[in-house]
Amino acid sequence: MIRLRLGTRGSRLARAQSTWVADRLREKSPELTIESIPIETFGDAHRDALLAPELGPSFFTKEIEEALLAGRVDLAVHSCKDLATTLPEGLTLAAIPAREDARDVLVSRAGGLADLPAGARVGTCSPRRRGFLASLRPDLVAVDLRGNVPTRVRAVDEGRVDAAILAAAGLLRLGMADRVAETLDPSAMVPAAAQGALALQTRADDDATTALVRLLEDATSRAEVTAERACLRRLEAGCQAPVGALARVSGDTLSFDAALVTPAGVVRARASGPIAAAEATGRTAAEKLLSQLGLESLRGVPWAGPSPEAPSGGAAAANARVRRS
Repeated sequence: MIRLRLGTRGSRLARAQSTWVADRLREKSPELTIESIPIETFGDAHRDALLAPELGPSFFTKEIEEALLAGRVDLAVHSCKDLATTLPEGLTLAAIPAREDARDVLVSRAGGLADLPAGARVGTCSPRRRGFLASLRPDLVAVDLRGNVPTRVRAVDEGRVDAAILAAAGLLRLGMADRVAETLDPSAMVPAAAQGALALQTRADDDATTALVRLLEDATSRAEVTAERACLRRLEAGCQAPVGALARVSGDTLSFDAALVTPAGVVRARASGPIAAAEATGRTAAEKLLSQLGLESLRGVPWAGPSPEAPSGGAAAANARVRRS
C-alpha cells in the first residue's frame, strides 16, 4: 500500500479539484491510499481583503508550497493560474491534467452581457476582467467582488451585484453550469494564463511521487499552459497584471493570442509555432506586446500592478519565503 498526502486549499472548488485528482490517481494505481490535507492560505483566511499590492504575492499558494517543501505533504494541487511562473527551488510542476474550459462566463439575473442595462454593477476584482469589460461595455460599473465561487454567485442572487464574471472551469467543476448566463468570447475577454488548468506540484527530489503524478499528464494542456506561462514570464507580469493569454493546439501547431489592457486601450498580439516550441511561441507574443508599447518589460510599470518577486535560495530558505505571484 502506497500512502500519498495531498495538500489543497479548503474551498469547495479546491476540494472538488483535489478529489478529481485523487480519483484519477487511484484509477491509475489502485494500491494508493490518498489523504487529503486542507491548508488555509492567506487568501482563504482574508476573504474580504482585496488583492492589493501591500498584501504581497502568492495569495493562494504560499502556504501549500511551504508544506510541500517541508515534507508535510507529498503533492500539491493548485489552480494553475494561481501558481508562480517561476517555481520555488526544490519544487517541480509534475503534471498538467486535461484542461477544463478556459473561458470566462457571465453569471447574471438579466441575461447576457448585451442585456445588462447601462449602469449595471458587475462584480470582479480582476484587473484583466475589468479592463476587457470596460472595452466591451464602458457604460457598466465594475465593482470589487471576492470570495469563493458559490459566494460570488450568491452575491448576484441577492442583488448585491447585477452580474459577475467568473471562470467557466470553476462553475463546471462544481456542477453549476446552469448558472452561466453567457460564455464570453475569448477573443473579446481573453482568459487569464493557464485558466481552467490544474497544476500538480511535487518536490523535485521525490522521484517516486513525481513519476506517479505524471500518469495524469496531458500533452496538449501542457503545451498550452507552457506557452501562456512563458508569455507572463517574459512580460515580467505579476499576479495582478491585466494580461490575457490563450493558446490553442490544432494538430502539430500551437496558436497563441495575447492581450494587455493599458490606460490607452487594449494591445493585442498573435504568434504560432510547433507544439514543441510552445515556450518560444509564448515569448514571441510577449515580445510583440512589449514592442508595441515601447517597453522592455512590465516590471515597474504602475498600471501593470506589482512585479513578481524572483526566487532565491534553496529549499530550506524557500520554506520561509515563498512569496511570488
